[in-house]
Amino acid sequence: MTTTANCKQSPGIIVPVVNFKRCEGKADCAVVCPENVFEIQRIKPADYQKLNLLNQFKLRVHGMQVAYAPNADACKACGLCVTACPEKAITLARLA
Repeated sequence: MTTTANCKQSPGIIVPVVNFKRCEGKADCAVVCPENVFEIQRIKPADYQKLNLLNQFKLRVHGMQVAYAPNADACKACGLCVTACPEKAITLARLA
């Protein structure tokens, strides 16, 4: 786990972005996140339809599970999720 000293931003400035073309829903991000930003769930139909056939097939093989960040506004940019993700599916981005 990280401490507040490891966090780089106040909540709501930086958010995690999950690339569904890469995410396999392994939940490493959810385990390491000290702010409980992530939730592993079945990919939403609208997100699934945006993927090409190869990525749709890959998701089916991996149980249709991906990481969502319903609590993204709690992210303090510690970067643990980026490091923990074996598929390198997570990046951190500044809110506009």
